[in-house]
Amino acid sequence: MTVSLWQADDRQPVREVDFLIVGAGIVGCAAAYFAAQAGHEVGITEMRDVALGASSRNAGFMITGLDMYYHRALERYGHDQVRELWKLSQQTRNYWLGFVEKGSVPLDRCGSMLLAESAAEAQELVEAARLLNADGIDVIFHERDPLDRGYFAAIEQPDDCAVQPYELAWATLRASGAELIANNEMYAIEQTRPDVVTVKTRQYIFEARHVLLCTNAYSPRVHPYFVGKVIPTRGQVLVTAPLKEPVLNTCGYSDYGYMYYRMTFDNRLLIGGGRKLFKEQEHDTTDDRVTDSVQGYLEAYLREKFPEVDAPIDRRWAGTMGFSVDGLPLVGTLPRMPCAGFAVGFTGHGLAFGAGVAERAVDHLLTGANPGAIHAARLH
Repeated sequence: MTVSLWQADDRQPVREVDFLIVGAGIVGCAAAYFAAQAGHEVGITEMRDVALGASSRNAGFMITGLDMYYHRALERYGHDQVRELWKLSQQTRNYWLGFVEKGSVPLDRCGSMLLAESAAEAQELVEAARLLNADGIDVIFHERDPLDRGYFAAIEQPDDCAVQPYELAWATLRASGAELIANNEMYAIEQTRPDVVTVKTRQYIFEARHVLLCTNAYSPRVHPYFVGKVIPTRGQVLVTAPLKEPVLNTCGYSDYGYMYYRMTFDNRLLIGGGRKLFKEQEHDTTDDRVTDSVQGYLEAYLREKFPEVDAPIDRRWAGTMGFSVDGLPLVGTLPRMPCAGFAVGFTGHGLAFGAGVAERAVDHLLTGANPGAIHAARLH
């Protein structure tokens, strides 16, 4: 982040903090909860306000698993790591469900569908379902389109859910009891003493015993360590006006995850994705404006797959995700800053992994516990 000298001249009030989190998205709010559970007084500094980045610009899919088909993940990461990550995702879902119940957050236990757009993708689903079932993971394979919309096959994950993600973040924050300092951009971080990290922000200079960066897509702006490790990537969405009747009873992905759709809680159809043909313009940007090209693609998809929907498009938006260079979240500490940790790089799956990763990041920072498959040391 950048803050001008006119906004902050390094004479801001100094505040001592036990455990400071930078970023009040769903991961930062979950980290605040786990740090508080470990007995620490927690503060969160946020450049805008709670969940105003990707955390409230996503589709709200509480889906289990990685961002690629199961057999491809096994090929890329190995069986032990994939099983570990799947359990971490299941644990994350359970944590979210706890915050949902405590905070009365809107939730639809609708399950999810991974849908094939082609015969080739259907074969991918066949192999993925076979290996998922072989590993004792409860999925249902449909050899034909269960939605009757021209898909070729589907994997159903019955335990998945759709949530109101903005309210989930607020519920998680309230459960943490952490103090929030909003509208407060960070512009410098340095370990100034063996047990103190100094974080300079527009309103305050914090002197913290522990700092955890939960900055995801904005991480390369925060510290050069993240350059080349976390790539800001834009995702776009549209929603219709409310419909008379729902046209879906699930939340779904298709086209290898490049398309996704669900009904909202006020009966609108949401469709997102569409960046597959426009990767260059959607890659390495934190600009959250929508584009004609991607929105045109989403509209065409709407007309093709949901031709009965005659409601106008009521809202369009974009959000910036943090894609890690190898597709897995990153947990660790900054170089030469053992008291400054991070939990970033969720590759569009913050709801799938966020709470579990936050817990491991807090534990790693406080005790040195090995975060396992998500340890950033794998990239060194």
